Order: sequence, then C-alpha cells, then structure tokens
Amino acid sequence: MEPLELPLTTDRLRLRTYVESDAEAQLPIFSREDVARFLLEDSWTAEVARTKIVERMRRTGLETESRALALVIETADGLDDIAGSHVIGNISLWFDSDSQEKAEIGWILDPAAGGHGFATEAAIAVLNVAFDHYGLHRVVAQMDARNTSSAKLARRIGMREEAHLRKDWWSKGEWTDTLIFGMLSTDRQTA
Repeated sequence: MEPLELPLTTDRLRLRTYVESDAEAQLPIFSREDVARFLLEDSWTAEVARTKIVERMRRTGLETESRALALVIETADGLDDIAGSHVIGNISLWFDSDSQEKAEIGWILDPAAGGHGFATEAAIAVLNVAFDHYGLHRVVAQMDARNTSSAKLARRIGMREEAHLRKDWWSKGEWTDTLIFGMLSTDRQTA
C-alpha cells in the first residue's frame, strides 16, 4: 500500500496531519460540553489536548504502524466569509479489525462552523481516499444515537443506516443507543 499524498484539499478545505500546535487549536472545540457529550471521552483539558495530539500525530495513514489516518480539518486560505485559515475540526479513518478491507470513519466539527457543508466536504474527501486510494470494501460510522447532526451527515454522504443498537453502550453514567451506518465501495453513487 502506497503512502497517501497529504494534505488533501477540497474546494474550501485542507485536511492535514496533526502538528503539536493543534493542541491549542483543537482545545476550544474538544473542551466544549456540547461536543464531548456524544464522545467516548470527557471534555479536554489543556493537558489532555497535548496528550491526544501527540497520539494523533502518529496516525498518518492506514499503511503505517498506527493503521489509522487522523486529519485536522481547516478552512482554506482566501474563503470570502472566513479570513485566513481556521481549524474547524477533525476527521479520522482507521482499520476496525485485523481486516485490511474494512475501516471506520469518524468526524468532529466545531459547532460554530456547522451549517456550511464543511463536514460533508471533508467526509466525502476521506471516503474517496478510503475507496480510491486504499481500495477498501466497506467503511462504517458508529455514533451515539442522540447525535442527530452526525447521523444526518452520514445519510447526506450516502451512508446507509444498518443498525440501531438499543442501550448497548455505557457512557458517562447512562446506557446509550448506538447508530451504525455503512457504505460499500459499490454504494458510492452519492459520495
């Protein structure tokens, strides 16, 4: 498997690997209670941010020892409505088992950047990499069923809801439901 040429660029975004300064850039997003609510981890502190970013700096491709690709989503320079380049979230792709044909995708976007199609643009770019570069057969996305924004995004990019698992995950003091979406390489008419 050949290394992926990075950064990925779309019309309005640059998806790049992590650097140390991303701890400071991502902290305002991950420290928000409304963002952390649906994640498997608590809100970040500055110390947690530094640790998480160091972990993510190693996730540079499915072909690497990490078996994962973690990318920072930032707006491209020169957008009319946004001055300069801003970190607005992240998106990751990782092998979900020993298989080299199936992976999971996950995304987190700053709520302040929502409603502009940025998450859709980033997710389609990463799905294209998953199927075109890595030749994957299947990509899944799993999320807390209460995370309606994430579920809408999965549907918007052409993923199919395959399961609604009831009260299957103990998270932050309560049982929560999980939604599982999937996309096969042959489903990509909409992605």
